[in-house]
Amino acid sequence: MVDSVKQLLKAAQEAIAASTDARELDAARVQYLGKKGEITALLKSLGGMEPEERRDFGQAVNRAKSEVIDMVNARRAEIETEQMAVRLAEERVDVTLPGRGQARGGVHPITRAMQRIIEIFGHLGFEVATGPEVEDDYYNFESLNFPAHHPARAMHDTFYFGDGRLLRTHTSPVQIREMQKQGAPIRIIAPGKVYRSDYDQTHSPMFHQVEGLLVGEQVTMADLKGVLQTFVNAFFEADLDMRFRPSYFPFTEPSAEVDIAWHKDDGSDPGWLEILGCGMVHPNVLKACEVDSEQYIGYAFGMGVERLAMLRYGVTDLRQFFDNDLQFLRQFR
Repeated sequence: MVDSVKQLLKAAQEAIAASTDARELDAARVQYLGKKGEITALLKSLGGMEPEERRDFGQAVNRAKSEVIDMVNARRAEIETEQMAVRLAEERVDVTLPGRGQARGGVHPITRAMQRIIEIFGHLGFEVATGPEVEDDYYNFESLNFPAHHPARAMHDTFYFGDGRLLRTHTSPVQIREMQKQGAPIRIIAPGKVYRSDYDQTHSPMFHQVEGLLVGEQVTMADLKGVLQTFVNAFFEADLDMRFRPSYFPFTEPSAEVDIAWHKDDGSDPGWLEILGCGMVHPNVLKACEVDSEQYIGYAFGMGVERLAMLRYGVTDLRQFFDNDLQFLRQFR
């Protein structure tokens, strides 16, 4: 019976050696070591043998089982090495071939517009200030003279967190923080991301704003108009007509919306396009920052970067800025 084990071991060795891939090797393993395998069947037959015979035969079968396991593991390692060699040969890189060219990237149009705005106001003496994007009600609304019933506070317009904090709806909180820190006089712009619950062709739930603030002892609406006219002409590289339309913002009084005369593509007379809002800082805002509203006065303005970028680059759908369409973005390299 021991001779039969030797013959079985030889057959198993030949089957394992003949395996050319993992599938064939696994089939050979199951044939001899599986639940219904030939070596397993020999082990199950030990129960019907005499004790003396069982001992010698059992030892022979167990040695055969161990040898088959070792042969399977060794052959598996050989097959993996052979397959790796084949794959490396197929994936070999010919280093003598010319290298692949890498296309030049470019600055995103929103970033480009933001940098241009910051540069222009930098030449006008404005410093850049930044602040947190997650704000509380005081900095985002209350300190900016928003009444409790103002619709901007509503859940459908503002992204609130469970603890009452919110994603800032404008960069005006930066102005409050800077006035509390620096006092007056002050001359800053606050560029950054803002968030509102809105999404369509001309609105996005996340967009970019640049707001400006100047507070001093002798500041007038004429100063505000002069700064904005200088900015508009520099940004669009053209002498554009500009007008102020009376409006309302809780944090400025008087308030105005600014339009520019814009030439239409159809050759007709220019039309008016709104580009930003502005006004003289409300005394309540100065008081919230502990700035003497009897001594100091100032102006503030705010503009959407996407809006300006759309006009400057002739984009008709704001969502194109965020679709990651390389064909669209390559135009701005």
